[in-house]
Amino acid sequence: MSLDKATVRNIANLARIEVKDEELDHLAGELSNILHFVEQLAEVNTDGVLPMTSVAAMTLPMRKDVITDGGQPEAVLANAPEAEDGFFTVPKVVE
Repeated sequence: MSLDKATVRNIANLARIEVKDEELDHLAGELSNILHFVEQLAEVNTDGVLPMTSVAAMTLPMRKDVITDGGQPEAVLANAPEAEDGFFTVPKVVE
């Protein structure tokens, strides 16, 4: 699939990217090469290939799904600019 200047200009407009007119030819070639590569990937036979999340065979560690407060209130409040009685202190914004 080859892209022309008008199509590249439209893509740049949709992406909110400013592209100068002298860059359109080069960009059209680059985008056309990318689309050509994607078309080649579509030709690969993937029948019988299971989807995977990693190239290494591994199982993720499981934990109990329980709700906690994190158990680290001091560490959390250490990030606060101001804290008082175990809570974040924020300036009043409404009169």
